[in-house]
Amino acid sequence: MSLTKSISADAATLTIHIKGKFDFNLVQSFRQAYAQIDKSITKVIIDLRETDYMDSSALGMLLNMQKSIDTQVNKFEISNCQPQLKKILQISRFDKKFDIN
Repeated sequence: MSLTKSISADAATLTIHIKGKFDFNLVQSFRQAYAQIDKSITKVIIDLRETDYMDSSALGMLLNMQKSIDTQVNKFEISNCQPQLKKILQISRFDKKFDIN
């Protein structure tokens, strides 16, 4: 399990890539990934392309992130979900707070 982040060429989008398990072990690194983002960031993408598992702590981390930077970022997206992860997000009604694809 690992986490990496990247900034788009126009410096407006932060993408956080999660590989493996998205669980409590990533709390610190996930928080650090968005803690001190530049004022130019207006969109955050959580890329779950290589994520094969997420638990309730991951859902909590997503909500905490949104709550922390909601005044600066106007769009939150969860992208490249595996079907089982998308189902978890939909059951938890995260499709009301995040764009999920």
